[in-house]
Amino acid sequence: MPLESLDLALRAAAIALLAVLAASLWRELNTQTVGRLAIALAVGSAAHAATFNIGGSAAPSLAFAPLIAVATADVVVLWLFCRALFDDGFKPRWLHGLIWLAVFGFSLLSCLLLGPAGHAKLVIVANNLLALGFVGLTLAQTIRSWSADLVEGRRRVRAFVVVAALAYGGVNALLQIASAGGGPSELGNVVNAAMFLAVVGAVALMLLRVGAGDLFAPEAAQAVVISEAAPAAITRTAETAANRKLVDALMRLMADERIYRQENVTIGMLANRLGIPEYRLRRLINGELGYRNFNSFLNNHRIEEAKAALADPAQAEVPVITIALDAGFQSLGPFNRAFKAVTGVTPTEYRRTRRSAA
Repeated sequence: MPLESLDLALRAAAIALLAVLAASLWRELNTQTVGRLAIALAVGSAAHAATFNIGGSAAPSLAFAPLIAVATADVVVLWLFCRALFDDGFKPRWLHGLIWLAVFGFSLLSCLLLGPAGHAKLVIVANNLLALGFVGLTLAQTIRSWSADLVEGRRRVRAFVVVAALAYGGVNALLQIASAGGGPSELGNVVNAAMFLAVVGAVALMLLRVGAGDLFAPEAAQAVVISEAAPAAITRTAETAANRKLVDALMRLMADERIYRQENVTIGMLANRLGIPEYRLRRLINGELGYRNFNSFLNNHRIEEAKAALADPAQAEVPVITIALDAGFQSLGPFNRAFKAVTGVTPTEYRRTRRSAA
């Protein structure tokens, strides 16, 4: 089979598989933010499969320019998708839409203006430098929040994202930059198409094996409230004496020693205090108490303490920032956001409401 035909076959297979993935995601997850981002990522990836050209030097045609722009802006979608996938509390804002639009617009204008003006190489380099920047952002956030993730299936997905982003996203961008203007490479396109199809196939297999329940949190999931939900979860799900003892020991660390107040508390630190491996503590907090993120587990304890302080008439004159710092938060902004996510009101509003009720 000629290399050109093989290249087209590999691209077509990848696009067909992406279409199936998008349709499946739409059927099951179209109401969730992470599901919509996954669908958008699949569409942008299909545009990439249709337009990449290793070593290409000709200016893109008018028909291909919008597809190239969509493919370039897909790295923004990848970044947002990973944020939504690995952070259950993430919600896209209008600023994220503007970032996508800016990258799309820059790529489109560079294809329509710079390419026809004889600067096709500059267009390729600029678009792929943008891609490298967002691949770097995706890797940084995926690795930075890895240790706090309590969902084992999702932790494995993080490893896949890191490998795939480096092995395909980074290598593809560097290859296109290095070969820009050198003339089309049929072999380069075949190798690139084969790598891309392998990544798409691995994604499809991963979704089948891991399952949506592990990967995708329920829309608008609420953190577990310690005073009510956690004891119920313990009673309902702690099936063995060993787990009950570990849960009791963990809750004593939280309630009696208030270890959540300490700076830079890690899951490794708690595991050492309990004398168990990290993986077992992750399963305990996730499976027995229902938390998907270690920081959410800590913050709920901190917020319960802050709620008690805000409702205490003896502390009516204590500044909110002091209460936040005493509870273990490092600054006021994260405290306000976490508090409102759990209670639905700001700390000041909560204090005012409690004072009026008294």
